Amino acid sequence: MAFTLADLAGRVGGEFTGDGDLELTGLAAAADAKRGELTFAERDSYLAEAEAGAASAILVSLSARAASKPVIRVRSPRLAMAALLPVFTPPTVYRPGVHPSATVAPSALVDPTAHVGPQCVIGEGARLGARSVLLGGNHLGADAWIGMDTCLFPQVVVYPGCRIGDRVRIHAGTVIGADGYGYLFEAGRHLKVLQVGNVVIGDDVEIGANTCIDRAALGSTRIGSGSKIDNLVHIAHNVTIGRHCLIMGQVGFAGSTDLGDYGVVASQSGIAGHLKIGAQAVIGAKSGVMRDVPEKETVLGIPAAPARQAKRQWIAIQQLPELIRRVRELESKVGTAGPANADKLG
Repeated sequence: MAFTLADLAGRVGGEFTGDGDLELTGLAAAADAKRGELTFAERDSYLAEAEAGAASAILVSLSARAASKPVIRVRSPRLAMAALLPVFTPPTVYRPGVHPSATVAPSALVDPTAHVGPQCVIGEGARLGARSVLLGGNHLGADAWIGMDTCLFPQVVVYPGCRIGDRVRIHAGTVIGADGYGYLFEAGRHLKVLQVGNVVIGDDVEIGANTCIDRAALGSTRIGSGSKIDNLVHIAHNVTIGRHCLIMGQVGFAGSTDLGDYGVVASQSGIAGHLKIGAQAVIGAKSGVMRDVPEKETVLGIPAAPARQAKRQWIAIQQLPELIRRVRELESKVGTAGPANADKLG
């Protein structure tokens, strides 16, 4: 489907320069855009590439220089791009109904507008809200509830008693509500502590593929509304994730830790159990967090330390070879023997 330059400008509250009747059929990066497509350039340094490419029009910032092609000027080209992508690539609409291969318990409540794909299982007392979608091979345990306009991609499993809000997207292979890792050592063996809580996920959450969020031992493991969780993340029992948090790939949370609202945890970080991570805190990539983190603090490293302190430590480590060399020189001048392994350290 084609849209005019003027129409697209109106959709993003922008101002256009050029032929308002110019028809555009798609949106692409500058290097990949074809004739008839729209591209974007956040800065003047990218604008030259966009002008040199085949794109017929460019999204630019309000302060961008004059361009040789038609443009739409907006406050943020990247935000405008995000708003226009669904215009050119509208989301798939799934027909209401239950696939013949699905199994739905008699006491389950499936909204007539919901879509239940092939090989799905919906347990006793489970609920699936209006316009929600199970794409295939999904399992909703007994008394698991899913709100409205939520999409579970193939092979997502929701264990009994879990609660998922509205407008949630959970990608393939993710498991919600598996047992928390709870054991007690007694008489020479590890005894399992029953995990009888659940997982509660707020509205507008997105969870990546192959992520595991464990049910609480007692009470609930909670994911706050608006939070976005990447692929391959593990969130242990009784963890609380605040609202609008960002958790990136391969992060692990041990049990009973709280992450405050708007927290950010970068990839491959590990957070120990029973910690308090304050609101708007930032944990850098590959960090090992072993102590509480105050609000708005940025921490880095293993063990994680405040960013300024961690950077000083890294710089000091880089200077160690030179420092060792200088110490050896001083020892030779005063006739003091250095440590037996000084040469190896240098």
